[in-house]
Parts: sequence; structure tokens; C-alpha cells
Amino acid sequence: MSTFAFRAVDVAGVPARGEMDASSKSVVYEQLRQRGLIVLDISEKREALKLESILQRFKSVNLRAIAVFSRQFATLIAAGMPMLRSLYTLEAQTEDEMLKKAIVGVREDVEAGSSVAQAMESQPGVFDPLYRAVVRAGEGSGRLEEALDRVAYQLERLDALRRQVRAAMTYPAVVFSLALVVMIVVVAVIVPIFAGIFQQLAADQPGLSDQLPMMTRMTVGVSHFTTHHWYVLIGATVAGIYAFLRWKKTDRGRHQWDRFKLRIPRIGDVVKKVGLARWSRTFSGMIASGVPILQAIEVSGETAGNTVITAAMDDVYASVKRGGTIAQPLSQHDVFPPMVEHMVSVGEESGQLEGMLSKIADFYEAEVDAKIKALTALVEPLMIVFVGGIVGFIVISMYLPIFSLYNNIR
Repeated sequence: MSTFAFRAVDVAGVPARGEMDASSKSVVYEQLRQRGLIVLDISEKREALKLESILQRFKSVNLRAIAVFSRQFATLIAAGMPMLRSLYTLEAQTEDEMLKKAIVGVREDVEAGSSVAQAMESQPGVFDPLYRAVVRAGEGSGRLEEALDRVAYQLERLDALRRQVRAAMTYPAVVFSLALVVMIVVVAVIVPIFAGIFQQLAADQPGLSDQLPMMTRMTVGVSHFTTHHWYVLIGATVAGIYAFLRWKKTDRGRHQWDRFKLRIPRIGDVVKKVGLARWSRTFSGMIASGVPILQAIEVSGETAGNTVITAAMDDVYASVKRGGTIAQPLSQHDVFPPMVEHMVSVGEESGQLEGMLSKIADFYEAEVDAKIKALTALVEPLMIVFVGGIVGFIVISMYLPIFSLYNNIR
């Protein structure tokens, strides 16, 4: 979102100046026009980058906070509270700072004459295309409170799915991080002590360094490089991470990365099921909210979290636009199992597409739960073997020369 300075006059010729936060000049122009002003000039204000604004780019609003906001908003509207008073109330009781700023922006736009859906268009970092589409459909049908309740349910299920995946990743991440710290300490602190002992022995017994086992020479070499050229390791790591993130932001890189994740043994199956659960849950909710089918197809593909599903929904969009079915293009993409194709086909034929998609989402959410539990049970012993193997390799490589020296003394 940017800040725009504007100059305008009203119908009586009285000048008006001010500033407005919006996503584009066209949004500012439309809001000023709705106020009855004649726009003379709109210019974007360029401000120096602040640390807060830079950090804000990496923050994202909490899904649970938006779900709670949606439930409360729906309750206030259903109780007959005026729109502006409802927004003032939500603004006062919301604790999430990012969401509170977004509510303030929405309230100011509504005060200026915009609809709720139009006001949310200027807050794309908080209200995603799914949210805005459902609210727009709810406003159009006069059932905004039902739309907000439905989108709150969608967000709660998506948040539960995200938390489930995150919880499963926490244990391997913690174990791997601790193992990495232990290996760094061993390589950078303990191995150099043994290396010093070997150097002293080599000074007393020429040719001993050439007799060291290959394992020992490898470990000492890695330790020497780590302690003397640590800046190279840090620089290479930072450069590699930066290059990977830049590559992943490109359309080609994101598509290749998403395809790669689907091919990883066991993990790929979980990634696919998570994507299908998100897609079907979103698609079902948008249809139930009265969102036009083409828009529902487009938004559900964009919010699935996987570009492979997004590409498949592009084909579905083209098929429906020319009068075809949703199920037929799904059969041409491997990411959609035959069960999904058949259930969608039955839903289209029976007029119960929303219910079928909801059942698909329930099925895959249960599958994700079972798969994650099985994957976690498999990862635990693998991580133990991995950490134990590396530490064991280092310990054995350090003690082998000592055993050899002891045998020579005997």
C-alpha cells in the first residue's frame, strides 16, 4: 500500500487537499469521485525506507486473528449494528497490529463512501483474493453476515491444516538444528585439540602424519577449513540461500520447486494432499458463498499453495469458459487422483458440487493427519541414525590413530 497526495475541488469550486493510503491511483480517484469531488491531481508520496516498513514486508497477518475478526464482524452485522459502528468496535478490540491497521483503512474507505468489498481491495496484504471475493458476493446478495461466517470457517480449517503441518516439521527442525550445533562444536573445538596432539606426535615421529587413517585426515581437513576459512562457509551459505529465494520467486523457479516437492518420496504425497485439501476447501466455500464459478476457479487455484494445481485450474477455467466441465480437465493432470475427478463429476451432474468438494476436503485433511503421524514416526529414528552416524564417524576418526599408536608401543 502507498500514500497518495491529491488535489481536488467540489462542485462549488472549493479546493480540497489531502493524503490517502491506497493500493493504486485508480482506487484514490474512485473514492474521491464517490465523495463528489473533481480530481485535479494525484501523486504518490515517496518516503525514505524505514526499518519498520522493511520488516513489515516480511510479516503476515495471523489467520486465526482474521477468522476471529470475521466471526465478530458477522455477529455485529446480524445484531443490526450499523456498519461504521461495527468497524469502530472491531478496531478497538483487535489486538493484532497489522489487522488493526487494515480495519482502520477499511473503516476510513467506508466512511468515504466505498463498499466493504471495495475498501478491502485496498488492503491486499491482509484480505486475500478469497476473502475479498466472498465478501463481494455476500454484499451483492445482501447476506454479508453469512459470507463472513463462511469465510471464517474456511480460515479456521486452513489455519488448522497449517498448524498441523508446522507441528510435524518442528521436531525434525529442532533435532537437525541441535545436531548441527553439536557438529560445529565438535569440529571447531574438539577436533583441533586432537589435531594438535597428532602434530606433536608427528614432530617426535617423522612420517606419522602420512600414516594417519583416511577418516582422520578427512575430519582434520574439514576442521581446519571450518576454523580458518569460516567466512567462506558463511558467505557461501548466505549466497546460496539468497540465490535460492530469488530463483523461487520467479514463475519458472516456483513451478519447478513445486514439482520437485511433489516428487520427494513420502513427503511429496503429504504436499500433494495438503494442496488438494486447501484447493477443495476454498473452492467449496466460494461456491457456497455465491461467488461466480469462473472467479471461484481462478481464486481457488491461486490460493492452493502449489503452482502445479494453479496450472491445472487454468485449464479448468478455459474449459468452463467455453462451456465444458470441471472434471474433464482434472483427469489430464496427475496431481488430481481419479477419486477427485469422479467426485467432482458426480457433483456437477447432481448439482451438489459444493458438497462433493467439501467431502474431498474432509477426506484429504484426514489423510494429511494420518500421513504426518506416519512420517513423524519414520523421521525420528532416521534423525537419530543420521546424528549418531556423523558423531560416531568423527569420534572413531579421532581415536583410530591413538589405537594404532598404542599397538605400535606394545
